[in-house]
Amino acid sequence: MKFISLVILSLLFVGCAIGPTHGYLFTSNKFAGDYNRSNSVTGNKTAESCQHNILNLIAVGNSSVGDLAINSNIKKVATIDHSTLSILTLIYANHCTIITGD
Repeated sequence: MKFISLVILSLLFVGCAIGPTHGYLFTSNKFAGDYNRSNSVTGNKTAESCQHNILNLIAVGNSSVGDLAINSNIKKVATIDHSTLSILTLIYANHCTIITGD
């Protein structure tokens, strides 16, 4: 009974940065976001920014597309993709935004 209670309790405190699929011991995913439907942007530049979560107690970072594009001098965004990494679900997790553009 204690084990089931522990599992249920840990599920209540799982962070959101886990991606489309998730493993409780380890997760490493890259997955598609959005793209420029006009296909007029070649995507010569790539930039990545991440948010980090430690023990579900501390979360820091900025993975917003707007800030990432400005800071990377990308004027036109071609694709927006994402990646996640988590170790033992509650120990460490991150969510990254990856953009390409000109």
